Amino acid sequence: MKNHFSVFAGMIFSACMFVAAFANAQSGLPASDSIRLNQLGFYPKAPKTAIILTDRPQKFTIQAVNGKTIFSGTLTPSAKPDLSGRTIYLADFSTLQQAGNYVLNVPDANYSYPFAVNIDIHQKVAAAAIKGFYYQRASIPLLEKYAGKWTRPAGHMGNDVLVHPSAATGQRPAGSIISVPRGWYDAGDYNSYIVNSGITMGTLFSLYEDFPAHMKTVALNIPESNNQLPDVLDECLWNLRWMLAMQDPNDGGVYNKLTNASFDGMIMPDKAVMPRYVVQKGTAATLDFAAVMAQASRILKPFEKQVPGLADSCLKAAVSAWQWALASPKMAYNQDAMNKQFEPKVVTGGYGDGRFDDEFDWAAAELYITTKDEAYLKNLALNNIRLSIPSWSQVRMLAYYSLLRNRGSLTSSLKPVIPVLSDKLTAFADSLSNPATLSAYQTAMGRSARDFNWGSSSNAANQGIALINAYLLTKNKQCLNAALANLDYLLGRNGTSYSLVTGFGHKPIMHPHHRQSVADGVVDPVPGLLSGGPNPSQQDKVPLPTKIPNRALSDNDQAYASNEIAINWNAPFAYLANAIEALKTSAGYTK
Repeated sequence: MKNHFSVFAGMIFSACMFVAAFANAQSGLPASDSIRLNQLGFYPKAPKTAIILTDRPQKFTIQAVNGKTIFSGTLTPSAKPDLSGRTIYLADFSTLQQAGNYVLNVPDANYSYPFAVNIDIHQKVAAAAIKGFYYQRASIPLLEKYAGKWTRPAGHMGNDVLVHPSAATGQRPAGSIISVPRGWYDAGDYNSYIVNSGITMGTLFSLYEDFPAHMKTVALNIPESNNQLPDVLDECLWNLRWMLAMQDPNDGGVYNKLTNASFDGMIMPDKAVMPRYVVQKGTAATLDFAAVMAQASRILKPFEKQVPGLADSCLKAAVSAWQWALASPKMAYNQDAMNKQFEPKVVTGGYGDGRFDDEFDWAAAELYITTKDEAYLKNLALNNIRLSIPSWSQVRMLAYYSLLRNRGSLTSSLKPVIPVLSDKLTAFADSLSNPATLSAYQTAMGRSARDFNWGSSSNAANQGIALINAYLLTKNKQCLNAALANLDYLLGRNGTSYSLVTGFGHKPIMHPHHRQSVADGVVDPVPGLLSGGPNPSQQDKVPLPTKIPNRALSDNDQAYASNEIAINWNAPFAYLANAIEALKTSAGYTK
């Protein structure tokens, strides 16, 4: 009788421990950081992997809410060590396909954070990644019906912008007051930069072009939601109209940025009232602008009734910017040199770029695709195709994506290039997704310590975009699975144990370098924003828990080198999460 009671008591204790662990994790109390997995969960028929920081192979189990074990397996060692030099272990439970809420248990590591298996597992975070841009809007109050508890007054109405001496012309002398409303705040600060808006808008527009039917179903609850435009385009228009106002109407050149002379403190937008300037025109900014406007023109053309004349205005602006860039092909933005010549000195983000061949490629490609005018091909270098993950300073890949996306409507002179470009993208994606080269965490992200630079999270997302574009060409499931694994990385299967997206997961980033989230008095940060991610270079001098590259993150609002947010990081995350949602059924993840 005593033995039976001991067994029964042990069962009760085990069940109670599970329920407590499940309840604790669901309420935000610590589960085991030694188990790393997508903290939201998994599609029923998609791959499912967790990483376990343990020193030995052992059994693992997956249990339902009632404590019942519904899956068991054995951990396997990673084929290569983590960047710390340590062997880690993998739990593969891909054959678990039953919808439900679960935790994973390993004797040495305790319980994981709870996760779900269901067909819409990424639906909310995918929408939130785009809704994050709404919270970055200038010139509009965020009302509770749209913003929830992150309501705030309007800041930076844009009707009192000064022309900086570096941007002065005869028609717009220094000190002239111009109107430049709307736009998105660039990052954790309240300034706006054309170069960074360029890659951001190009990525979001590409999301719409690649998955128009799906993106028409993504509801964001923003002020324009009932105007018969897809919400993603409505959100993009808030920034597009700001970009249009950043073009000098007298010559077509585009100002590099709209900015204070120096950064604001940790205050709300309506309290940030320092004078704002449009600053020096530049070749990179003008070409990025031309590319975005050309892409916008063809996207908006079917919506003439909703936005009359806007598609034509965008194309006209793109052509004017292109002509300015041809006349000024080497106008670099060098902030240090500018500050030696003009006052006030400007010390906000520079986004300086001294090479413009990639910007010429991108602008030429978008203008050619939209107009079919082969004159633009003279400035599109396709005799030496070089693929790399895009960034604000290297946008050539956006040209390649657009050419492949529109390959069925190109003029005959360019059609021979498409098979070459397709083969190169396929090989590039194969190198990312090759199982033999994946990181210890079984992701394309983190194969090398070089992945962990400033804004490393965007590397993971942009790798995902490359893999998805290759999948669209080839239907190679290995590419899509690798893209999904990088989404798992961003949502918790990483060296930091954090979900790198505010508001999502059981251990999300809570203290991003983001002025609104710091100053608004709300405990939770603005949701749907992607943290920059691990970066051992420590440009902000904020102490890190470790310099191991894939773990070098501090959830500290002063840690801008690893924990700021930025629109050019959110955009590829938005693409990745929404593309996976768009493809989940045809790929067999949910059937």
